[in-house]
Amino acid sequence: MFMTRDDVLEALHQLKPHGIKPGTERMTWILNQLGNPERRIKAIHIGGTNGKGSVVNFLSSMYREAGYDVGAFISPYITTFNERISINGVNITDQDLVAAANEVFPYVQNLISTTDLGEPTEFEVITLISLVYFSRIRRCDLVLYEVGLGGRLDSTNVIHPIATVITNVGQDHMAYLGNTLESIAREKAGIIKSGVAVITTADDPALNIITETAKEYHAPLYALNQRFSVTPEDENEPEVDFTFSYGRKVMDHLSINMIGTHQLKNAAAALMVVDYLETFYAILCDREHVYAGLRKASWPGRMEIVSRQPLTILDGAHNPEGMQALVTTLQTKYPDYNVRVLYTSLSDKPNDDMIKSLSGQVQTMILTTFDFPRASQPEQLKNLSVCPDSRVQADWESALNQLINEADEQDLILICGSLYFVAEVRKRFVKTANF
Repeated sequence: MFMTRDDVLEALHQLKPHGIKPGTERMTWILNQLGNPERRIKAIHIGGTNGKGSVVNFLSSMYREAGYDVGAFISPYITTFNERISINGVNITDQDLVAAANEVFPYVQNLISTTDLGEPTEFEVITLISLVYFSRIRRCDLVLYEVGLGGRLDSTNVIHPIATVITNVGQDHMAYLGNTLESIAREKAGIIKSGVAVITTADDPALNIITETAKEYHAPLYALNQRFSVTPEDENEPEVDFTFSYGRKVMDHLSINMIGTHQLKNAAAALMVVDYLETFYAILCDREHVYAGLRKASWPGRMEIVSRQPLTILDGAHNPEGMQALVTTLQTKYPDYNVRVLYTSLSDKPNDDMIKSLSGQVQTMILTTFDFPRASQPEQLKNLSVCPDSRVQADWESALNQLINEADEQDLILICGSLYFVAEVRKRFVKTANF
């Protein structure tokens, strides 16, 4: 029996990060032993390549404004493990984490000792802990479940949602999901359930796959620019104003504080969910709650300004689509700044495309590394850069201090390349209370 949070984390970290046998068989076996807690949760399932966390935050913020208790299951975390499971923006307590883990782990041991299904993965057990927590310890009006990897074989795909969201589909986790957008889209579309509405912001060719799958499962499909739309009105600092349209319904002068026009798509997906749930489930969210919730929504590590002097931004872009959205945001919102980048990534990411996309738009690029098992080597990253002022500095803290000390009022310092790296750097700013 676990006594402390550290006991739980130690047991989790001893499990495999990914399964030898992909699938939900282990999850299903343990859930049956637990009495199927997933069936007692009113969930929204959110998948896609980029934007999942933003959709979670937009939805959570709007429904919290309307007075609902809203749970969220996300990955990865930015500052502390407990962020992965939260209610109304408050992380699971150590006490509740221990209690949920103590319910789950006996069945984990039974699975290993009595079946040939193999050892469950770390992510599977974390998912199980969240399901026990939301169904038995702290019940919520809604729970937002973010897909971990892919969709079809992801451990979250055991839930029975009342709505499904698939954001964009891009090149990520290709070792697990396939080498083409079509194959990746099929994995993402694997979360579509029979008769459950699908809201998506995906483009072709992924949209074709999602459309086919939705039709196969008789799932109503709400696709951006087909059933609903979003139109920018004005981009101020820091707010972005826009209009959302669905059929005859028009909501104008909406605003968000998340930086980047790509966030408008994520906000539109969340708004479509709100409209759908109001129509078919009587889950009400009045206009004032929608407007206030959107304005208050924030997402650490995504175009997050952590310092104004010098202007310093963290962004977790970690795939080609995310990096292109980052580049577009830099061009539209910060065209007059000299952008100086501190970059590292994981070795299994498409760094060639990511670095070339970014390095051609910036004035300085320092390639670094950090303490992580799959971290890239900075010398290899430098070979991919087309920025004339590209440097290697293995100690990221020294590199960051150098950028800060050299910066003037026309400089923008950007830290990006990996969410895990951004999370590590963010701790430095939190500790020094720079924001």
